[in-house]
Amino acid sequence: MPTPANKPAAGALPFRVMVVDDSAVTRGIVTRWLEVDPAIEVVASCSNGEQALKLASERRCDIVMLDIEMPVMDGLTALPQLLKAMPGLQVIMSSTLTRRNADISLRALSLGAADYIAKPEALSGATAADDFRRELITKIKALGAARSARAARISAKTEPAAAAPASHAAGRAPIVLRRMPIGAAAVLAIGSSTGGPNALIDLMRALGPALTVPVVIAQHMPPTFTTILAENIGRVSGRPCAEGVDGEALKPGSIYVARGDYHMTVTRDATGTARIAVTSGDQENFCRPAVDPLFRSVAQVFGARALALVLTGMGHDGREGARALVAAGGAVFAQDEASSVVWGMPGAVAMAGLCSAILPLERLGAETEKFVGGGRRGT
Repeated sequence: MPTPANKPAAGALPFRVMVVDDSAVTRGIVTRWLEVDPAIEVVASCSNGEQALKLASERRCDIVMLDIEMPVMDGLTALPQLLKAMPGLQVIMSSTLTRRNADISLRALSLGAADYIAKPEALSGATAADDFRRELITKIKALGAARSARAARISAKTEPAAAAPASHAAGRAPIVLRRMPIGAAAVLAIGSSTGGPNALIDLMRALGPALTVPVVIAQHMPPTFTTILAENIGRVSGRPCAEGVDGEALKPGSIYVARGDYHMTVTRDATGTARIAVTSGDQENFCRPAVDPLFRSVAQVFGARALALVLTGMGHDGREGARALVAAGGAVFAQDEASSVVWGMPGAVAMAGLCSAILPLERLGAETEKFVGGGRRGT
């Protein structure tokens, strides 16, 4: 959801956006939407990837909304060339919601795209179009702010004088870590959003055989995307992985991904068996699936025997669920800012003082393994 952190700093220039879509109607509507917001400036509009390549550097774009299916040069072909021509460019892949386009979008993320957005069939007058508009603007602001923060960190490292710690430089209070509770984790719960698919793939690949407990994942994604994500996670982890099914019993070593447009929670039946519950309740934090209801349910069912990870993502979904989990005696780890595409969700739990560890993605797997592969090493 939009937050003050998603706006340029006072006096900063607006985020410079290029809209690339073969539909003139789509380009026109999206451009009008974006130009209403003072934090965004549309600096170019193109009908194919070839045109985008010619204009991207000239117009000094920060963010590109890139359609997948276009004549002359499609989005997947243009993506690596755009990223090579403009290091640091943030690209949001855009497509209608089909299995083929979902698969291409996830491939685009692995090639360096920052995010994706599913286009509704019509962009005028419908609730779906309003949701698309809100989601697109939120993503642009979050990615623009993350790009600016990343550039500031790089600049600070090259300054001859020692830079202040990031928490102070950004006007944040110092982050305080919690003690590590002692005892084996019986479940691993994960929440993620922007940048999450790649982070999840890397994390699950690293864990692999260490997954001796059930894993439940809420990744902000639409339908079809979650199906493909689950397939990819299963392939790299070597573990059973699928979208959670209502009433399904949790099995050790199995991975359950919340289905797009549905909340997934955990319950315990009369026999004491932990099971998946799938509901189509109201959105939380503008999301469905959302992380908060999953974490809250894990706290209720597993209490102190739960470990939660909050990975890269915009907004603060997962913070209140993490608060409930910590209150029940569980532990929370967050991905660090430098390795996150957007440090919204992990930053929210970190700054709320709910984390026992804040680690780069490449270290999260090893640290998590200690707690799901033989018991916690408390301090």
